[in-house]
This record gives sequence, structure tokens and C-alpha cells, in this order.
Amino acid sequence: MNVPFLTYWRELATGSRSTPADRLAILLLAPFSQVYSCIQQLRAGLYRTGILTTNRLPRPVVSIGNITVGGTGKTPITAFIARMLIQQGYRVAVLSRGYGGSLEGQSIVVSDGVTVMLGPHECGDEPYLLASTVPGLMVVIGTDRYAAGQLAMQQLSPDIFLLDDGFQHLRLWRDLNILLLDHTSPLGNGWTLPAGLLREPATATRRADLTIITRSPEGTSSSATRSGIPTFAAAHRLVDAVPLRGGEPVPLPALSGHRLLAFAGIAQPESFFSALRDKGLTIVHTLPFPDHAGYDHTRLEEIRAAMQSSGAEYAITTEKDGVKLKKLAPGIAAVTYVARLEIEIEKPANLLVLLRNLLP
Repeated sequence: MNVPFLTYWRELATGSRSTPADRLAILLLAPFSQVYSCIQQLRAGLYRTGILTTNRLPRPVVSIGNITVGGTGKTPITAFIARMLIQQGYRVAVLSRGYGGSLEGQSIVVSDGVTVMLGPHECGDEPYLLASTVPGLMVVIGTDRYAAGQLAMQQLSPDIFLLDDGFQHLRLWRDLNILLLDHTSPLGNGWTLPAGLLREPATATRRADLTIITRSPEGTSSSATRSGIPTFAAAHRLVDAVPLRGGEPVPLPALSGHRLLAFAGIAQPESFFSALRDKGLTIVHTLPFPDHAGYDHTRLEEIRAAMQSSGAEYAITTEKDGVKLKKLAPGIAAVTYVARLEIEIEKPANLLVLLRNLLP
């Protein structure tokens, strides 16, 4: 196999590979997907009929999640909605699982909106990124988001909750269920795991109250789906880069003409690398790491060796990775930049109206 396994699987699951061998691989995985689909449908049915309990928090809950595995832009969309509500004067708390952090499984406050009390290694990269980049945002982690919400009510008294990656977290009632779909591959090849990207059968999209199509080409218009659900188009744009060691942002064109090493531990690292190239940057080497990758000695040494062998003058990575690079060698940290992503949602005022309808 001439590509890493995860890359091959994602290409298979999105339907971008279709050789006879690829089709055979899908056929071999299909029975497992059918069993998985039945389990997920049974689980959803148990919650729908009330056999499994759904708990309510005393404040409105807005769920932001997806139906596919990774890479739809949940964190930047969550940050966008949080900023929108905070600017309106609301106290906003994000409830996150805390995936990958050493405190995963515990209900604990990451930020009270003023002070960030935990680091990325403790609470996970995404909760830390939200807490450290959205002023005034409160963040609480917990595998049981209802328990995390109760903790937030006791200590923070928010006006509204944002449930991060919550589409499948059916044990918590949500007042607005936002589904994110990637414009480039909304449902993958149509199969559930492991033959496809879907976490649930495609029929689960009916639970959504609102859809946001992420990574939409700029200029895409919002519309309504066939079932009448409001749909918003969201574009992702790399806007500038910030030195890892701190300092003023620099325009991405300022890095053009230099040799760059790009690395990323996100669900779709190739999309990040392509976006950099689209900005006219010269990427001489790439290092794709698994989503939520930790940066231990081995991985940091891989970055150092790649810088040396490729002759790169600078390195560039994502905000999600940047928060985990405290142990990067000083010489490399001095020439490393973090690319900042900006979300643009068409007609955001219409989205704000839907959110404010939930609040007094």
C-alpha cells in the first residue's frame, strides 16, 4: 500500500477510490457496517421512545455536531456561534467531552470566561483552543455532558449552553440541533463505519433542526433543504499566521517565496496543506499526523528531522496543533507559525435570530 492506512481508508470511505480492489474492500467491510447501523438505529429508537432517558438542563442547549467522522469544522463553527452570542451580551458555556486530555471522563471547569485553568494536555486540544481564543467563553468538560452542565450551572450560571460534538449525545436534550455537513463530501460514500464515514445511518439527519454546510465555496448561497430545514453556507479561510512564540500576525503572502514545512494532526490534514498551497505558499514537505495527535519526543524529533532534510526555512501548522507545541525545540519554535482560520457564514443575522429565539 503506497499511502498511509488512515489516508487510504478515508479515500475509500469518501468514495474517491473505486478500483476493483477498493470495491472489494467495501464489500468485505459492508456486513460490519450493517451491524453497526442496526445498533445505532436501535440506540436512537430507544431514546426517541423514552426507554432511554434524555435529561434537560435549565438553560437552552444548542448542539453543534456532525454525522461523519471528523473534519467538518466543529470547533471553528462553535467558536463563531459563541462569539456571536457573547457579543449580544449572553453568558455562554461550551460543554465538551475533553477528548484526548488526561482529565477525560471527569466533569471539570476549563475556563470561567476570565481565566483558563487547564492546559491542552489536561482538557484536550479543542476545549483549550476554544477557551483560549474566544474571550468571555466558559468551557466545561465531561463525558457526561448533563453532569458537566449541572456543574456549569452551579459555578458559572450561563445563559445558554453550546454542546460541542453533540449530534450523537442523545442523553442530553437540545433546544436547537445543528448538523454540520462538509460541502466536499457530505455523507462520504453513504456507508456507516467501518465501510464509510457515517457515525449513523443517513436517515439520522432528520433529527437536525438546522444545517450548516461547511467548507462551502465563497459566494455559495444559503437555502432550505427539501424538508424545510434552514441551511447556511459556511466558508473556511486561512487569513494570517501567528508566530508560535508570540507576536503580531503576519499576512500569509509574507511567507511566500520561502520554503515551508507544513504539519497537522487534524482529521483532514491534506485539506490544510492544500489551503496553504492555494495561498501561494511553497510547501516543500508535509507531515500528516492522526487527529488529536500528541507531540511527544518522537513526533517532535520527526518535525526537526523533516525541517533539516527538506531544507525548510519555516514550519507552519494549525491552531489546534499550535497549543500542544510547548516542548518544540527553541530553534524550530522560533521559525514556526500557526495559521489562523476564519469562518464566514452567509447571512449570519438570520442564524442569530434563530439563536435569540431560544433566549429571554
